[in-house]
Amino acid sequence: MQDVTGATIHELEPTNRGDIVEQLNGAAGYRSWTWPAFVVLFAVGIVIAPWGLLLSAAAVVLLVWLLLRDAAKRKVVVFYDVEGPDERWFDSLLDSANVAAASQKVWRVVESGQVVTTRQHKTNAGAGNLVSRLPATVTFEAPRHLATNIVVPTITAGDTSLHFLPDRILVKEGRHYADVAYGGLMSGATSTRFIEALSSVPTDAQKVDRTWQYVNVKGGPDRRYRDNPERAVMLYGQWEISSPGGLYWKVQTSAVSATNRLHESLMAAPRY
Repeated sequence: MQDVTGATIHELEPTNRGDIVEQLNGAAGYRSWTWPAFVVLFAVGIVIAPWGLLLSAAAVVLLVWLLLRDAAKRKVVVFYDVEGPDERWFDSLLDSANVAAASQKVWRVVESGQVVTTRQHKTNAGAGNLVSRLPATVTFEAPRHLATNIVVPTITAGDTSLHFLPDRILVKEGRHYADVAYGGLMSGATSTRFIEALSSVPTDAQKVDRTWQYVNVKGGPDRRYRDNPERAVMLYGQWEISSPGGLYWKVQTSAVSATNRLHESLMAAPRY
């Protein structure tokens, strides 16, 4: 199995489109001493009572002010005024994301390996390629450190997420941010066959064939195994997105149309 997640967030080349990413990383890395300071002041106030009660009351007021200050330090405010062709394009991207969000299952492929021996083929339901996937979600929320006036289509898998803004894609991994310009972005969509356990079959996907956990050389069930459950061969949508800087995501959806729509929207993105 080989990792197919592309460059890490620290390896992605910056787009040189302002300092939004630097501000976001600063907000994500902000460390507050508010609560430790409050605990110390409040404890000292209790110890030196009764005059210390005034100190404790002042500490409560200070706590409220510091909490508001911390909230501001942890947010980057960005306002967009999108008009004309860019507005129409972003609306189409939102529509495509809605189709993807309605898909019953979404995954990100993180590892892939080729089946090379006959035994591997026979013991893996006749598959020619094995993949490892993470469940993914499609939402419309900005990352926690960004405050903005627009809806932000977002794809999240594990601790990594893509946030589609009108002028760039924000990439978030853990507490770190990078960005990718739409110019030079590469996208492709196709359908792919995937073998699923019958209990895991999405209802909005198309079943195109059947197989078994253990197969013989002709593709039928291997009778040597008493416990040889049937498997469904499903048709899923598959979308790949990459950039010259090293970004690479491979996303599967149970609804084939979802990945086609995402691909069409990304290919129509402004290239400035």
